[in-house]
Amino acid sequence: MKAVILAGGLGSRLSEETTVRPKPMVEIGGKPILWHIMKIYAAHGVEEFVICLGYKGYVVKEFFANYHLHTAEDLSFDLGGGGVEIHRSSTEPWRVTLVDTGEETMTGGRLKRVLPYLGGEDFCFTYGDGLADLDVTALIAYHREQGALATVTAVQPPGRFGALELNSTRVQSFEEKPRGDGVWLNGGFFVLSPEVDRYLEGDHSTWEQEPLRRLTGEGQLASYRHRGFWQAMDTLRDRHQLEQLWESGHAPWRVWA
Repeated sequence: MKAVILAGGLGSRLSEETTVRPKPMVEIGGKPILWHIMKIYAAHGVEEFVICLGYKGYVVKEFFANYHLHTAEDLSFDLGGGGVEIHRSSTEPWRVTLVDTGEETMTGGRLKRVLPYLGGEDFCFTYGDGLADLDVTALIAYHREQGALATVTAVQPPGRFGALELNSTRVQSFEEKPRGDGVWLNGGFFVLSPEVDRYLEGDHSTWEQEPLRRLTGEGQLASYRHRGFWQAMDTLRDRHQLEQLWESGHAPWRVWA
């Protein structure tokens, strides 16, 4: 199975980082968050990726064009002859297809543009800014069991602030960062049938709007509930939180060896 990853948006809410690179290339622990997402999939045997480029897509192209250099631990340069010898590298056995889907194209339009690269089979689909300790293998199996055209991973992220239960003038209970208000949210990490093509009208199509509403109305959108860790990197604060988790050595999304 292949995984399609959206990597073409402006990332305007993270403008401190995205003036020089697309948001999926913002680093956590010295590696782009895009790499972390790919590692999550690869841990479950998904090692073919189709990446939807747009804003500053050349940054993503450069990263993969020089991936051996980025991941090499020991190497020698022959400055006279122009050669490079890599002695030790941790390069993954991935196949990566980069598709320029346009700077102004919406999410559904980006998906429609890359469908020809997917071989007419079911595929994974996600955003280039979200991390989770998701069991991708179980998600794919669940999608196949449901027989729907699309499956979305539903999440309940924690609230930003501690919750107080009050009684008169005293606090009865305090819970730091509770599980929100019980609402399930779109956590990305979809599994889709190529038949979703008929729900995508063109570059102006926004996946999260009319396509998902139509799939829902026709009973073709299944939900896979993920109760573990999930976090999107929308702001600089989110990036700092993810960086702290990585530096602690206990990043929940690090499901690979």
